[in-house]
Amino acid sequence: MSGWLFLGILAVTTVILTPVLGRYLATVYGGGPTFGDPLFGPLERVVYRITGVDPESEQHSTSYLWSLLAFTAASLAILYAILRLQGTLPFNPTGMPGVDPALAFNAAVSFVTNTNWQNYGGEATLSHLSQMVGLTVQNFVSAGVGLAVLAAFIRGLTRNESRDVGNFWVDLTRSVTRILLPLSVILALILVSQGVVQNLSGFSTIETLEGGTQVIPGGPAASQVAIKQLGTNGGGFFNVNSAHPLENPNGVTNFISTLALVLLPFATVDWFGRASGNRRNGYALMAAMAVLWLGSVGVAVVAESSGNAALADLGVDQTVTAESPGGNMEGKEVRFGPELSAIWGASTTATSNGSVNSMHDSFTPLGGLVTIGNMVLGEVSPGGVGVGLTGMLMFALLTVFLAGLMVGRTPEFLGKKIESAEVKLVTLYLLAMPILVLGFAAVSIFVPGALDARANPGPHGFSELLYAIASPANNNGSAFAGFGSNTGWYNPVQALSMLVGRFFLIIPVLAVGGSLGAKTTVPAGEGTFPTDSPLFVTLLIGVVLVVAGLTFFPALTLGPIAEALGT
Repeated sequence: MSGWLFLGILAVTTVILTPVLGRYLATVYGGGPTFGDPLFGPLERVVYRITGVDPESEQHSTSYLWSLLAFTAASLAILYAILRLQGTLPFNPTGMPGVDPALAFNAAVSFVTNTNWQNYGGEATLSHLSQMVGLTVQNFVSAGVGLAVLAAFIRGLTRNESRDVGNFWVDLTRSVTRILLPLSVILALILVSQGVVQNLSGFSTIETLEGGTQVIPGGPAASQVAIKQLGTNGGGFFNVNSAHPLENPNGVTNFISTLALVLLPFATVDWFGRASGNRRNGYALMAAMAVLWLGSVGVAVVAESSGNAALADLGVDQTVTAESPGGNMEGKEVRFGPELSAIWGASTTATSNGSVNSMHDSFTPLGGLVTIGNMVLGEVSPGGVGVGLTGMLMFALLTVFLAGLMVGRTPEFLGKKIESAEVKLVTLYLLAMPILVLGFAAVSIFVPGALDARANPGPHGFSELLYAIASPANNNGSAFAGFGSNTGWYNPVQALSMLVGRFFLIIPVLAVGGSLGAKTTVPAGEGTFPTDSPLFVTLLIGVVLVVAGLTFFPALTLGPIAEALGT
């Protein structure tokens, strides 16, 4: 299928399904009745009874944060223990030993923070129990935490004179039971019907048609693939992720998986529009996200379908023919070709997902620039489940503040005055990730042996290093796979990057939500800057590109830009 046709069908399907899912999200988090109440209600009451949670109580933003951090700490300890002890635990048909302490800590932090960075090969390192009870459970609850934070933030933006932002335990439970679990069951069944493996087998040795033997891995892959896509997790059951034919065997699974990347993030924006009482606000944010997403996809498709300039100079024909997909096929599956691989690559880095159906390390310099660029822009187009919209809303608050400075009026958003306290928190939010990425990348250049992880010298090697820090810090999880980061330096550095990239952004988001929720809503007046107009959309896109983009421009110049200019 042509990449442009694929993209068109993907966009139309997303437009059709987004309001359906967005309406459901608004009902779930608004406490209204849904069609699933007879099924989910009793299940949730059992959970509340066991955990001692009062579903009718609400929490101040600070209490909400402490509950979130306590849950995360417990999740981290449990997952680390499972990985270390997997050699003595059941459902280990191939006898996998316990995971090394540094790697186990890196992996535990990775999945708890919804990053799913993997310094290991899944089928060669983890038992079925670790995959099912350890990683897959965290795929659900870490994505649920992102949705819960967004729910709290939306309440802060829309409530009047209230510091209560909801109940973390209720939001987390409803996120998993009413949204992520049912959607994942549907997607997993579709994947299984198309040949994605789902069993409890170990490795099977078969005889090939040529008379040789081949080892085929088994395991509960479809169930993990479904939530990794829907929850913007990204961690693959197999080492090569969705490039593996047992995770992503054909065009149908590739389309469904790509749709799952973007559907829930865009649906959260529709939910915000409904919850705010002005759906045009949601449309404005969605338009800004769509422009950034489609722009990055378009650049990636053109770059990868145009081929490798170095090969063209050698006389290699890279044109599209009936026998060849053409373009840059290095590191790509023949069943997808360069265009569908580029669409996935741009989408997975725009959504904080991190799953791959091709090797980003083999992208052209311009294609690689798109994947790194999407991450360092803050992954707000449309970003991860929950956290993507919170990031764009923080940019929106900065946009109205800057607009207010230009016209000399007090900035407002949804009837709330944006004052110095909120602007300081927004600034902390926007500075945390760049300081982390640029700081660790700079230090890694001088640490003895750290540069040995590169697979290539020169600008591309710097791109590999920058990607290896930017991806964990942005809770993405994809990689320039030639970079060997399973080392004594990168395991702890990446773990710290994942923790800071997750919680140093969540903390200011909840603080802003609590601060705005306590304020009185002010009716819009003649001096109010409209946040549902084309002008606002244009300014918002400009702020994202200028504030986030220029911060990383010097680093990008040393990597993919220098490589592109040198080819």
